[in-house]
Amino acid sequence: MFDFTKEREAFENKAWLSSPTMHGPELEYIKEAYETNWMSTVGANINEVERLASEKVGCKYAVALSAGTAALHMAVKLAGVKPGDKVFCSDMTFDATVNPVVYEGGVPVFIDTEYDTWNMDPVALEKAFVLYPEVKVVVTAHLYGTPGKVDEIRNVCEKHNAILIEDAAESLGATYKGKQTGQFGDFNAISFNGNKIITGSAGGMLLTDDEEAAKKVRKWSTQSRENAPWYQHEELGYNYRMSNVIAGVVRGQFPYLEEHIAQKKAIYERYKDGLKELPVHMNPYDGTNSEPNFWLSCMIIEPDAMCKQVRGEQEALYIGEQGKSCPTEILDAIASINAEGRPIWKPMHMQPIYRMNGFLTREGNGRAKTNAYISGGTLGKDGKPLDVGMDIFHRGLCLPSDNKMTVEQQKRIIEVIKECFA
Repeated sequence: MFDFTKEREAFENKAWLSSPTMHGPELEYIKEAYETNWMSTVGANINEVERLASEKVGCKYAVALSAGTAALHMAVKLAGVKPGDKVFCSDMTFDATVNPVVYEGGVPVFIDTEYDTWNMDPVALEKAFVLYPEVKVVVTAHLYGTPGKVDEIRNVCEKHNAILIEDAAESLGATYKGKQTGQFGDFNAISFNGNKIITGSAGGMLLTDDEEAAKKVRKWSTQSRENAPWYQHEELGYNYRMSNVIAGVVRGQFPYLEEHIAQKKAIYERYKDGLKELPVHMNPYDGTNSEPNFWLSCMIIEPDAMCKQVRGEQEALYIGEQGKSCPTEILDAIASINAEGRPIWKPMHMQPIYRMNGFLTREGNGRAKTNAYISGGTLGKDGKPLDVGMDIFHRGLCLPSDNKMTVEQQKRIIEVIKECFA
């Protein structure tokens, strides 16, 4: 019989990218749902997590849903996106930010990233409206828990009478000018996926100040049942409501949000200090206007310190060079010591499914100039790569950021990264 002891030990001792951190109260609320027999999509846990999320973020209304993706889908539907409508979307993000646009028949047009926060570039967004003045919806994400340039993006949207959807799936607890992310759009979404800053194992939340919008989402997410004594349906509905069991986990997690953020910030600061002598930088943020939740600690290698690296659709190759390294080499190296990292989100305009969609940089249409990027890419007028998202993807990586990782584990990871540049 096969002995799983070594595999179990490796699993338990692994430095994960970001895994759930349970505390105990979660189980009590799950037990409450079980003992009261409220196991479906109504119950005290759901009511309480909606109250907690609304109170924490600062929105008037919160609707608990099965996933952050469901919340984004409802936001896109609320925004009135119809088949064929173009929608401006963050380019460097997880595809869950973008897919809901397509669910409603919309056509994503991708807006390049800026270096200051690794989020949507307001300058590129303004250029996009010059080319596509008919667009009336913008979907912006806060990457890795770091707020984007909220005021600038909102000003562009207001100037062009566009609805703003804020994807705050990764940034619960992060603030911009003292206000929580998740309240800046007309419709906003947060996530409780298993790897997020707090989790329900699944689940998400639609947040808004619009009472009618919240009512619509409550209806749509329960198969659009009408207020009749029988099952009456007059419009398309969805099975998107959060279960009372999942809500119990989220309810138990909420009191630990600030603790998790503090732990994540300590991890970020240790990486920043430990790697300060290398030709690398941590994922940036505007310390004057924003405070991230530090969900994931990431790093980017200086251009001159990159060894040769090329990526295909599913494989990557590199040539090692003394004093230089690349994300592929570093990810392989930390994996060898049982630590989990991953590449930066591959920009949406580079994804096969969206490769024919529009893509705008701060200098205009960037699509034709960036198809053959290997290292450096086409340069813009400022001497920097024209396609910022592609450049960050090429040079950046996500480091193990689990808040249960020990200081000793993190020190070993830092040592291994240093060895890659030796």
